[in-house]
Amino acid sequence: MAVTGAILVLFLIAHAIGNLKVFLGRQDFNHYSHWLRSVGEPAIPHRVFLTILEVVLTVAVLLHIWAAVSLARQARQARPVRYAARPKAHENRYATHVMRYGGIVILLFVIWHLLDLTFGAVNPKGGDAQPYDKVIADFDPSRWYITLFYVVAVILMGLHLRHGLFSAVQTLGWGRQRRYPAVRLVADVVAALLVIGFVSVPVMVTIGVLN
Repeated sequence: MAVTGAILVLFLIAHAIGNLKVFLGRQDFNHYSHWLRSVGEPAIPHRVFLTILEVVLTVAVLLHIWAAVSLARQARQARPVRYAARPKAHENRYATHVMRYGGIVILLFVIWHLLDLTFGAVNPKGGDAQPYDKVIADFDPSRWYITLFYVVAVILMGLHLRHGLFSAVQTLGWGRQRRYPAVRLVADVVAALLVIGFVSVPVMVTIGVLN
C-alpha cells in the first residue's frame, strides 16, 4: 500500500503542475496536453509513453485497492471479537473513515474524471473538443454542482493523502519517532498544496476568472 501510494502521489504532483498550465492560456494548455501524447517521438510511436504511464497508474490503483482490502481483512481476522472499550490510542476513527470511505469516494471521482475530461463521454463539449475548451465547459457557472463535487472529492483526496503520507513513512521505516512532527508537517503541506492546486482550476472557471 505504501509503495503504490508513493507512485500515485508522484503522479498527483505532476498532474497538478500540468493542470496549472491552464492559467497560461488556451494555446499553452492545449500544447501541453498534445505534448503528453507525443513524448518520445520519433523514437517511440505516438502516445506510447502516455499509454505506458496509464497502465502503470492503473496497476498501482488496483494494487492499492487490493492492499487496502487485504489489510482490512487481516485486521478483522486478527481480532474477530470487538473491543469492549476502545481507547484513543487503539483506534483512530477519523483516520479509518478518511482512508476507507474517502478512498471509495475518490475512486468514484477518478472514474467520473476520466469519463469527463479524458474521454469526454460526459463532457458538454464531447470527446473531440480541445482540452482547454473541455475544462471551461465542464466548470461553467451553470454547472456549479460539478464544481462542488470536484472540490469535495479533492478535499477528501487531500485528507486521504495527508494521513497516507505519514503512514507510508512509518511503514517504510523512513522516519524515527522523534521526527514524526516534522513528517506530519510535510504531509500537511504537500496535501494542502495539492488540494489548492487542483481546486483552483474549477473554482476560477466557475467564478469567471478563466473563460
